[in-house]
Amino acid sequence: MTGFDPRLTTIPQSVPQKGTEVKPKSGSKPGPQFESLLDQALKEQSLKFSQHAQKRLRSRGIEIDRKMITELEGALEKARSKSARESLILMQDCAFVVSVPNKTVITVIDGENIKDNVFTNIDSAVIL
Repeated sequence: MTGFDPRLTTIPQSVPQKGTEVKPKSGSKPGPQFESLLDQALKEQSLKFSQHAQKRLRSRGIEIDRKMITELEGALEKARSKSARESLILMQDCAFVVSVPNKTVITVIDGENIKDNVFTNIDSAVIL
């Protein structure tokens, strides 16, 4: 009986060969150009407020103007330059806990609630 035996049939597969690598074209420098473009794009990204921070701003009646945003962004940049990840920023009778890599305000505390408060999970503080 001549039949089809699937165990004897090979299926060609595309398997990368050892030692093969994709090399960039000679004369091109992908690393530094990309890094500088990425850094520039990240620097241009604006400060964000988490849902929790927005809720705290509303419930505590804290008003944020463009000047405060600019000061927060400056403080955030200082923290980033020191490789901070979670930072406490104290300014104008308010405390902001900020995720530095994400450029996001996590929570906001007004002057009345700052006293007798413990700030946890931060690795830096910027005082303005």
